[in-house]
Amino acid sequence: MSIHPPEPAVAETRTVFDDDIRLHFEVQRLYAVEAQLLDQHRYADWLELLADDLHYWAPVRTNRLRRQQSLADGAPGEVAIFDETKASLSWRIRRFDSGMAWAEDPPSRTRHLITNVTVEAGDQPGEYLAESAFLCYRNRLEREVDVYAGGRTDVLRRTEDGGLLIARRTILLDQNVLLAKNISTFL
Repeated sequence: MSIHPPEPAVAETRTVFDDDIRLHFEVQRLYAVEAQLLDQHRYADWLELLADDLHYWAPVRTNRLRRQQSLADGAPGEVAIFDETKASLSWRIRRFDSGMAWAEDPPSRTRHLITNVTVEAGDQPGEYLAESAFLCYRNRLEREVDVYAGGRTDVLRRTEDGGLLIARRTILLDQNVLLAKNISTFL
């Protein structure tokens, strides 16, 4: 009995499928490393995962009737929880180290959990659209506990050396009123 190579369509499907699995694993790995860096307060290392032209945005959300859901999330240019660039995030991180960030002295303890990751090709070659759900637990001092839950939509960009960088991040918190005293935690 001889073994015949698979039909070209089957071989091509397996290659595309294998590429999808590799990409999905690569994105999940990126998010796991990112969560670990944030939880370990390694913010300078976290910045290395971000593209120089980053836009890190979390719009304010409002409660709306079903027929008005398209108005529930703030638009670009409106008030936002985060509306940051890599430069402004870098400034915030330097402030943590300066001893002048009172909301983070002593520092919070956090745990970032990232799940429900999906990835598809983006609008530009070498870009991918990744969506994920997150849960971030934050504890500070003896009794301050905050839990942030929501979804993220990222544009990931392939670098020249084959890695991935986060070029855009839109964060939609599941709560529209933040109950925390501050939000000095990166999501």
